[in-house]
Amino acid sequence: MKILLVEDEARVADFVQKGLEAAGYRTEVAPTASAGIDQALGAERPDLILLDIGLPDRSGFEMLAEFRSVDQDTPVIVLTARSDVPSRVKGLDLGADDYMPKPFDFEELLARVRARLRDVRQPASFELTCGEVCLDLRTRQANLNGKTVDLTSREFALLEFMMRHQGQVLTRPQILSAVWGYDFDPGSNVVDVYVGYLRGKLGDRDAQLIETVRGGGYRLRKGKEQ
Repeated sequence: MKILLVEDEARVADFVQKGLEAAGYRTEVAPTASAGIDQALGAERPDLILLDIGLPDRSGFEMLAEFRSVDQDTPVIVLTARSDVPSRVKGLDLGADDYMPKPFDFEELLARVRARLRDVRQPASFELTCGEVCLDLRTRQANLNGKTVDLTSREFALLEFMMRHQGQVLTRPQILSAVWGYDFDPGSNVVDVYVGYLRGKLGDRDAQLIETVRGGGYRLRKGKEQ
């Protein structure tokens, strides 16, 4: 998933970017509000924005207001040294989803990022499909060719995450962060184990649906290849 960090202080930007990328997120940095707007509304929009308020060209509040006039859905977390109540209220009223005063604990920031990225901000849809596989998000049931497949809650969460990102290469750190949380041991082979479970339950032992990408991770194809 892609995160846009709008931050003019190079030291802070470098620290946050390295931490996010270590957690499996693609991260871009914009040092000004103008660059932030251009990147936020560009061809490949971010999944979440981290926004500083004290930017050199104009206030982050102004950028937030302009962005929200176009995009009401993308989560925005404000990161700023302004911790006073009026500033927090203004940021939230302008459309921020969360507000973290500096200095902040990076583990807490990651937890808030994960929480916002779990929010379903796309048009309501209660089913995800990929080839012959269908997930019912209301009943938390999986179906293969119309027959119910018994999945554990973790298996369901893994398959749901992969189905929301069909065709994309998902690294093991990305999957760990989204499905197990950042606190899970990044050196664990739990992702590979659970992919094996899914393949077995979906009759995909030949990896025609869940593809292993050497040196990358896994990719859910958009349907079984003929």
